Amino acid sequence: MEELIKEIDIFNKERDWDQFHSPENLAKSISIEAGELLECFQWNNDYDKEEVCEELADVFTYCIQMAMKLGVDPKEIILKKLDKTRKKYPVEKAKGVSTKYNKL
Repeated sequence: MEELIKEIDIFNKERDWDQFHSPENLAKSISIEAGELLECFQWNNDYDKEEVCEELADVFTYCIQMAMKLGVDPKEIILKKLDKTRKKYPVEKAKGVSTKYNKL
């Protein structure tokens, strides 16, 4: 993960793009790229895997940039949220079902 963060940082610094990466702009970019990812599946499940991977990479990149801008460790916040979600969806109630936690 550290190598990935470093590469993204270098890429942005080389282009002087960090000036455009406010949390607000990054949140917008994440949403836009997520929409482009969703567009890959718009009419059917016959998707182009390479295109999906490119859009997924864009989403990941902007998410990592958001974490960098906020000064948080992506691994740490993901593990923290996973622990919280694990408590909301205990295996004995949630296994094999897609029911929302408040209706389990």
